[in-house]
Amino acid sequence: KICKNISEQHKISYNLSDVLQMLITTRLIAPSSKFSSYEYASKFLQQPTFDLQHVYRSLDVLSAHSDEIQAAVYENSQKLIDRNKEVLFYDCTNYFFEIEEGRGDAQYGKSKEHRPNPIVQMGLFLDGDGFPLCFSMFAGNQNEQPTLKPLEKKILREFNLSEFIVCTDAGLASTENRKFNAISGRSYIVTQSLKTLKSFLREWALDPNDWKLNGSNHVYNIDDIDEQLHKNSIFYKERWIKENGLEQRLIVSYSIKERDYQKTIREKQIARGEKIVRNGFSAATRNQNSPKKYLSETRVTEDGEVASKKILSLDLDKIEAEARFDGFYAVCTTLEKDIKEILHINKMRWQVEAAFRTMKSEFKARPVYLRNDDRINAHFLTCFLSLLVLKIIEKKVASK
Repeated sequence: KICKNISEQHKISYNLSDVLQMLITTRLIAPSSKFSSYEYASKFLQQPTFDLQHVYRSLDVLSAHSDEIQAAVYENSQKLIDRNKEVLFYDCTNYFFEIEEGRGDAQYGKSKEHRPNPIVQMGLFLDGDGFPLCFSMFAGNQNEQPTLKPLEKKILREFNLSEFIVCTDAGLASTENRKFNAISGRSYIVTQSLKTLKSFLREWALDPNDWKLNGSNHVYNIDDIDEQLHKNSIFYKERWIKENGLEQRLIVSYSIKERDYQKTIREKQIARGEKIVRNGFSAATRNQNSPKKYLSETRVTEDGEVASKKILSLDLDKIEAEARFDGFYAVCTTLEKDIKEILHINKMRWQVEAAFRTMKSEFKARPVYLRNDDRINAHFLTCFLSLLVLKIIEKKVASK
């Protein structure tokens, strides 16, 4: 019905619904280029009723009606599954192009995969159960923080949703975004970097005193706890803070299990860093997961004067400073819900990362070879719809 209405508006002679069905089906079972998808569709029992040229024409039409399609599909999906509209998860990722120069929305930016290619970025909302809600595309050289409000306004305007909790990571938790989601019945839960807190708040958060366990009034010093007994416990402390005209609840948690995990990861990075020191590679890096962040680089002569000779070494001060934060995790929120529930909601953000992984790996959404921005947008619309179909199928199969 959606495609029929669009076809009538554009006086399309071919069957737009068949084209879209083909694009979604092939993305699910044999992801490839539009040309290869068209050829693969000839193996279906239901043969294509259109030509290859109609596939490319459809991309322009689908892009023009992308917002309309997303809203209608959301409405129709509620007849198939229950949509958890209380919590909405938002995150961004990017997809690279096999081109040498930027064009249109494909521009050089900070690639999630650290590739030296132009990228295009996607902002994606999921509902509380991990089902895709809506998405938007934006240029690869654009800051991702301003992308949340326009897409959220579209949800308010076209999806008939008004009161919900927005959950994002720290990278999207600007003061402006927080203020936008602290009004009109909306709330937020955002991860908060302890390193960027004001010094007095950071020291309060890392202080071993005054920690609690959910459901207990006992106060703990985390330096003195029985680690074997509390291996799986989540300790917390909280306070209300007011900054930049925004009042919010700061919740800090501490986990022995998470502390040990982070320590193990760092020890592996240090071991790799020691190998770099032995081999004498450059210490410069922008990747936070690289072991090079624990290295320092000094240029000296044999007499200790600054010169061209380069010496790499482990920076023990950096390692010690990083170790201070092992096991600690913080969120900010306007909610007054139970802490256990707030931390559980925030923990479910993994679903957005899982959605992006599915599109990038199983759906082979990148690299992108299309040139026109409208067709690129339509390409990701078909990936988005395919993801929703896949999630619904999984839900139906699991319930049987």
